[in-house]
Amino acid sequence: MSVDFEKQGRVAVLTLNRPDVLNAVSAEVLDAIDARLDAVEADADIRAVVVTGAGEKAFTAGADLEYMRDATPLEAQAFARRGHDVCRRLELLSRPVIAAVNGYALGGGCELALACDMRLASDSARFALPEVKLGMLPGWGGTQRLPLLTSPAFAKGMIFTGRMVKADEAAAAGLADAVHPADELLGAAVELAAGMAEMPPRSIAMSKALINAATEGDLPGGLDRERETFALTFATEDRVEGFAAFFDKRDPEFTGR
Repeated sequence: MSVDFEKQGRVAVLTLNRPDVLNAVSAEVLDAIDARLDAVEADADIRAVVVTGAGEKAFTAGADLEYMRDATPLEAQAFARRGHDVCRRLELLSRPVIAAVNGYALGGGCELALACDMRLASDSARFALPEVKLGMLPGWGGTQRLPLLTSPAFAKGMIFTGRMVKADEAAAAGLADAVHPADELLGAAVELAAGMAEMPPRSIAMSKALINAATEGDLPGGLDRERETFALTFATEDRVEGFAAFFDKRDPEFTGR
C-alpha cells in the first residue's frame, strides 16, 4: 500500500510512501489514507496519529499532476471532493493528528498538513500552494484553512503568487507550530503525540471538537464553495495553458480566458 502504517506504543505513524514521485497524492493514495484511518478508528489502543512522508525530500509534493493533466471539470470536481473528504476526516478524527513535515509540502500536500491538528516542520521543510501557476486554485481546503491558521493577507500572498515559504517563515506566520532538525523531526512528533496519548481520550476528543467548532465559522460552506470553484478552473483556457507549460518546462502565457 502507498501509505505505511506503524504503531509506536499508542501512536500510529502513517507514512506516505511514494518517494520516487515525492510522495505525490493520487486517488489511490487518498483511498490508502482512508483505509489507514479506518484501522486507526478500529483500534482503541491508538490515541494519537503522526502523518509524514517517506524519504528526505518531501512530506508530499501534492496532488498527482499526471492524474489531473487531462481532467474535465466534472472529473476535477470529483477529485477535489475526494481530497476534501480525506482532509476533513483528518480534521474531525477523534484522535490528535500531527503532521511531521519533512520536506516539500506543496499544493495538496500543504492542504493535508493544514487539516492536521498541529504541524511540526524540519528545518528543510518548504510550504507552497502553487496552483495559480497552473491556472487553478487550491482545491483541498487551502483557501479556507490557511487564512484561519495565519492571516488573510499571508494566505493571499501565498496563494496569489504560489511562492515557497521556508520553515522559519512558516513558524513565524503560524503555519508551522515548531521547527526541528531534519533528523530529529519524526522523533519529536512521535514524542509529542505520545504525550497526548497519555491523556484521557474522551477529554481529548471532546476538546478537539469544541476547538474546531470555535475556529471554523462557516468552514463547511467555504469548503463547498472552494471545491465548486476549483472545478470551474478546469473549463478555462488558462488552466490548459498552465498544465501544458508545466509539462513542456516553459513559462505559461495566461490570457484570462
